[in-house]
Amino acid sequence: MQTAHLIFNPVAGQGDADQELELIQRLLSEKFDLKTKLTTPDRDADELAKESVQEGAEAIFVSGGDGTVSSAAAAVIRTGIPLGVIARGTANAFANALSIPTTIEAACENILKMQTKTVDVAFCNGRPMVLLAGIGFEAETVRLANRETKDRFGILAYVIAGLRQLRNLDHFEAEVETDDKVLSFTASALTVANAAPATSVLAQGPAGLVVDDGLLDLTIVAPANRTSAIAATYHLLQSALSGNPAERDDIGYIRSKRFRINTNPPQRVVLDGEMVGTTPIDVECIPAGLTIFMDDPEANIPTEKINGLPDLVVETKD
Repeated sequence: MQTAHLIFNPVAGQGDADQELELIQRLLSEKFDLKTKLTTPDRDADELAKESVQEGAEAIFVSGGDGTVSSAAAAVIRTGIPLGVIARGTANAFANALSIPTTIEAACENILKMQTKTVDVAFCNGRPMVLLAGIGFEAETVRLANRETKDRFGILAYVIAGLRQLRNLDHFEAEVETDDKVLSFTASALTVANAAPATSVLAQGPAGLVVDDGLLDLTIVAPANRTSAIAATYHLLQSALSGNPAERDDIGYIRSKRFRINTNPPQRVVLDGEMVGTTPIDVECIPAGLTIFMDDPEANIPTEKINGLPDLVVETKD
């Protein structure tokens, strides 16, 4: 039997943590010599996963929300040690983006198939990023969706927070640098995505994000007012559900291995569901940097589109 370590966040989700842990241990112990580690306020998933790598774990499983998954993933990037995801968070965006089952039984069954795939990850200002970095509207929405609201309303907490944030829709000046160009424009939301489910609507400019193409996708949303913001958000949701790229003048997207983003004034940044400070940020893709227990999802490669945004200035780098 392979040696595997389970990193379990007991405060994630809304279920009975003791019962959920017992179920996971029972199911995975069929094929793995399992050691369990619980996160605490003093020991997060990153520290526990690094310890597991040093102890020679042949596989690492992580059970919690997106922040816990992202934190644990940091320790296994570029190691080849497979990571199994058992989602128990509010949004479970990473599992949904990669078509990993989000019930405990199905997630464990997915792991027990012993099928793995390498996917891209990224680093944002030195922090691991498995999903996305949101600037502006999305960051403010996550900030407003506090733990008490999420415990009470679940994923609807983000919808409620988003509606509240629409009352104070702000615009900011942005400069985005890629390997071959510099873009300057006004926006309300910027989202750099490695992977994102359809529910992460502000990442859906290109639609059909690809998790193993070695590139990141930046979606730019620049609505003129609150009404336009609602229309743009709805359009992005439709883009995600239909698989067709966005076609609005106030939405743009571009693909690159690296983005450096600065804003005026500085904007809050949310990284994989956690607030991490303010702009500027530097995000770089690590192609095939993470090995995941999962089936190979089908995905369409989006087409770059950077025109159409109001007052967009593009400079080509020499």
